[in-house]
Amino acid sequence: MPQDRPSMPPVRLHSDAELARDALATTLLSRAVRLARWAGAETRVGAGGELVEEQLSAAAEQIGLPQDDEGRAYASEAWRAAVDAGLVAVHDPEGDGADGDDAYGTVTAGENLPLIASGSPQDVLAVWLEILEAAHADAIAPLLDDITDVIGEDGEIDYAALDWDPEAEAEFLDGVLGNLYLLTVTDGGAGNEPVPLPALAASMIVPDDMGEPTDDVLEQVSTAMVRLDDQFRLLESVGLVDFRPVDEELMAEVGADTAEPGEPVGDEDVSRYGLVRLTPLGLYGVRTRMLEAGLDVPAVGDLAAKGADVLLDGLAHYPESAARAETELWLGRHEPAAAAHELLAAARGADEGAPLRRLRCQQALTLIGPEGEPEVRAVLDDAELGGLARVWLAERRATDVPPPSEAMIFWLSVDTIAAQLDAGGELAELQGLVQDLVGQHSGFFDAVWRVDHPATAEVLEAMGRLHPDRRIAKEARRAAFRAKSRAPRGA
Repeated sequence: MPQDRPSMPPVRLHSDAELARDALATTLLSRAVRLARWAGAETRVGAGGELVEEQLSAAAEQIGLPQDDEGRAYASEAWRAAVDAGLVAVHDPEGDGADGDDAYGTVTAGENLPLIASGSPQDVLAVWLEILEAAHADAIAPLLDDITDVIGEDGEIDYAALDWDPEAEAEFLDGVLGNLYLLTVTDGGAGNEPVPLPALAASMIVPDDMGEPTDDVLEQVSTAMVRLDDQFRLLESVGLVDFRPVDEELMAEVGADTAEPGEPVGDEDVSRYGLVRLTPLGLYGVRTRMLEAGLDVPAVGDLAAKGADVLLDGLAHYPESAARAETELWLGRHEPAAAAHELLAAARGADEGAPLRRLRCQQALTLIGPEGEPEVRAVLDDAELGGLARVWLAERRATDVPPPSEAMIFWLSVDTIAAQLDAGGELAELQGLVQDLVGQHSGFFDAVWRVDHPATAEVLEAMGRLHPDRRIAKEARRAAFRAKSRAPRGA
């Protein structure tokens, strides 16, 4: 029962206000804002908008850093971020000497600078995303140990000589961030726990079907780890990740060939190889980038203002915890009786996704109190909804509930298994469900193959695969054949 499924599991994001506060506290944005507020009429920039050399020391002092080479480098980085994020506006030199060596550009406050103090949380996050894009571009830039080796005759950097493919570099880093995002949001994944850097690098390099990695693959993983170590240090400054870098002593050991990069390590040593996790702000940033790339990246709350039909279809392949959180948000916008009515109406249908919609409807109804009982009782005679209505009423120990007909029992059995198959449930749980249903009803297969449900044959085929008893599995396959051979409705 194939269904279109999201590319990623749904993520629970912090509120925009919380994320905006986190963004303002990041190292790179806070430094960029301080430099933008410091800049004035006397500030001079070069042809590329960079601060002139003579002002870097003052800029470093302004953001609380030493006026040494490292402090000046960080000041230059923060200034570039301010320019890229629109916190300062750069103006070309004017006048007769504009083309001379002594001509410098000037700066004024950028249009985005007032947003830092008086803009909405969304405005602040938009500025932060500009900072993130600049940091991402810096992270994939080539490493220039000796720039003189790649300066062409025209004085410009010869990128061809670098053997640098910006698209490949961006694709690799985005792939790593995507894998880290997936590990963070998947039920049973890393969650808020940091991920070892070797595992993250290996997830991009080691083929899924490879048993023992070759020496060449291990060398590629080690090279990637070194590159990611540099990149995550930079991305930490923009608040995307919390990062524990690779142990410097370990790097020295590897460089001296006293330890093999691919050598197995114990749990107590893994942190030496680097640990990384996405921050709440990082989850927001990576998700935004993936959305802009056209991926389906749902977030809890996306469906809260939609109709019940969109809610149930959207919840179809959500993990249980996310489905419950989304449902609670949706119910918070509706009166209980009206919510029950809308959910039940949306659960009807004979399409492939209908069984799973009914399962999600049943789960949603468990969150509605006694106010929903009149709406549930109203569908007791409905062929598609009468079974789940009786389940809801039984769980609430309601009285005066008419017993289901045998036809309704078997129809509900088929519908339930169809929903679980579509949801991709655990094999052991599906096997248990199949065994329970067969064990509860004598002559189960003699009756079920006649059930007028669109998924009857498919469900019986699945039961033949799932039931551990070979004799019963054979009965299920025989019943599936009979269901397929049955004349269609209306014939």
